Order: sequence, then structure tokens, then C-alpha cells
Amino acid sequence: MKTNEHWVLPEGIEEALPEQAARLEYLRRKLLDLYAGWGYELVMPPFIDHIESLLTGTGGDLDLQTFKLVDQLSGRTLGVRADMTPQVARIDAHQLKRDIPARLCYIGTVLRTRSDSFGSSRSPLQVGAELYGHAGVESDVEILDLMLKTFEASCVEDVYLDIGNVDVFRNLANQAGLDNDDENRLLGLMQKKAVTEINQLVSALNIKTGIAGMIAQLPELNGDISTITRAQKQLKKAGDEVIAALDHLEQVVQGVVAHNKNVSVNIDLAELHGYQYQTGVVFGAFVPQFGQEIARGGRYDNIGKVFGRERAATGFSTDLKLLASISSCELQVPVKVLAPNDEDEDLQNKIDSLRAEGYCILKLLPGQVGDAAAMGCTRKLEQINDQWQLVSIES
Repeated sequence: MKTNEHWVLPEGIEEALPEQAARLEYLRRKLLDLYAGWGYELVMPPFIDHIESLLTGTGGDLDLQTFKLVDQLSGRTLGVRADMTPQVARIDAHQLKRDIPARLCYIGTVLRTRSDSFGSSRSPLQVGAELYGHAGVESDVEILDLMLKTFEASCVEDVYLDIGNVDVFRNLANQAGLDNDDENRLLGLMQKKAVTEINQLVSALNIKTGIAGMIAQLPELNGDISTITRAQKQLKKAGDEVIAALDHLEQVVQGVVAHNKNVSVNIDLAELHGYQYQTGVVFGAFVPQFGQEIARGGRYDNIGKVFGRERAATGFSTDLKLLASISSCELQVPVKVLAPNDEDEDLQNKIDSLRAEGYCILKLLPGQVGDAAAMGCTRKLEQINDQWQLVSIES
């Protein structure tokens, strides 16, 4: 490596300079206060963990995203977390062991071997909330409401939701008798909305005509809230489980719209992200100025099973770095005051008093380069009539 490359960061890895770090910390505090007000308790999973824990449940899809290493103490394979959700599920199932619903939130850096749909970063600052121990419509609505409040607190506007229910496709695939390979092939085409290819594959498989026709219709069941009514008519012969999944989706959407009057909702029954672990409603959030989702979530009721305690679970996560980059929040910056380098006791008392009031006091250092303006100071402490007073600095 050339000498001038020593300070070049790895691709997809960023550092936060003062202004960005201040904005991130400002949003972090706002969101944690928001979650606390909703009853979500903060947990702090470890940055490094046994690989089995990291790749459990939702983590199964993250195998290629996870940096792995060998623990020199135990010889076991460890991983650097690429997603905090499995760790939080372990805390609920194995550590807390509560019978009541548990509301947990988290924030921390995750590391990934490659960028994902949150953007170009391989080190997102993941923030999210999870609700364990309740399987009803109400908990799905609560998580969606909290996600929308997250955007509101972050001054992210014009958000729209893309929402579906993976149980619709899963039940139709089961009725079609698809093996894992064919189901995965069909799943991949659904996610691409490749209508022609879906029709070709469905025609080539030995599927009953009625089921095949309903599967082929899923990519077209996409649009506003009336799409659910259309789906209930077109899939009415799919059986009770499919109709129940559509009814559940309808109730969730109605609840979210009732609580969030200005939210835009798009129904998408071919929205199947996280299909291998999601167990019901799934959703993503988008904004016009960003082509990829800014948050995602859904229900994943089976995640705690491997930790010895299967619990209903739903949640969402986002990247605080991404939210900060599209936020219109005005950062509250304290007034900077320049103080002389003087050991006068009255001056020290005045400095302590002003700092307690929220001022930022910078002491002039002997021989330093740069004046008050260069330091960002708009006021200074000056002794007038034996009293230290705040004085505006003339520009």
C-alpha cells in the first residue's frame, strides 16, 4: 500500500466528521426518547457473537453478509453482526423470559461484507424496535405506527408504505405442491415482478389450473387499499388461510391509515422480502428522493424457537445514517462563546454557569492560531466593571 493510502477507508465504510456526528447523535437521542415514551426498552447486544446466534431465524439470509473469524480462546467460529434482530430475539427468549409482551429497541453499528438495499454503506447504524409476545393485528399496527413516528421525529417527509402478507403466496405454493427448488424459482420471479416468466414457469409446472391462475395473478395485485378487496374476490377460492391472511392485512392497513391520516399505502401481494423467515405482514418504507427502501419490517413469529422459547414477534429496522442524510431537521447548535485563558475564580464560576445554561464555552489557548470567528464563536466573555459579561463579537 502506498503511503498516501494509509488513511483511505475500505469501500463502503465511512467515518462521521463533527457536523455529521452531531446530527447522528441528535437523531439518536430523539429516537431513543421516542421509543422510551412508547414503552420500548433499550438493549445493547454485543458487536461480535457466535455465528450460530447471528444466523438464526432472520439471520439465515445473512450468511454471505457476515464477516467470520475464529475465536482464539474457544476455537469456535464467531461473526461480526450484520443484523441485530436475531440477537434481540435471543435476549427476549433466553435472557428476559417474560410472559408479558416485551417491547425492545436497539441502536448500533452493524458490519456487512457487501452493501444491501439500504444504500452503499457496509456499516449502517441500525436502529429498530421489536414487539414480542403478541400475534394480533394490534401489535402489527403498533410497530408500523412507531416506524412512521420514527420518520416524523427524523424530519423525513413524503414517506409511503409498501405492504403485503407472505402467507398468501406461501399458502398458494403449498397448495400447488411445489418443492423447494420450484418455490424458490417462483419466489425470485415474484420479487422481480417478472409476469411473463411467472406465467411460463407456472404453465410448465404440474399445478391445478385454479391454483396456477391465482399464483399468476399475485404480481398484478398491486395498488391502493382497494387492491385488498380485489384480491379477496380473485382469490376467494384459495381457501380459508389465504382469506384469513388478506383479512389480517386489511385490518392492519385500516389501523395504520386511521392513526396516520397522511400516509400513502401501496398494497403488494408479491412483496416477499425475507420470505424464508417472515410469517405474515411484511412492509417497506420509501421516499421519492431515494430509490431504495429506507426501512423494512414485518412479522417473524418463529425466530425464538431455536433459543428455546417460541414467541410471536414483529418489528422494523432502519439505518440512522440514511435517515440523517435525508432529514430536514435543523440541528440545535449551542451558542459558542470565547473565554480568555485566565485563572480568575469569578471567570471560572461564570464559565460553569454558562455551560450549565447550555452555552458552549471555548477557552483561548496560549499561542493558538485562529481568532474567534475561526472557532465559530459569536460571543465572548469580557470583564466590564469587574464583572464577566457576555459580549457579541462584531463580524
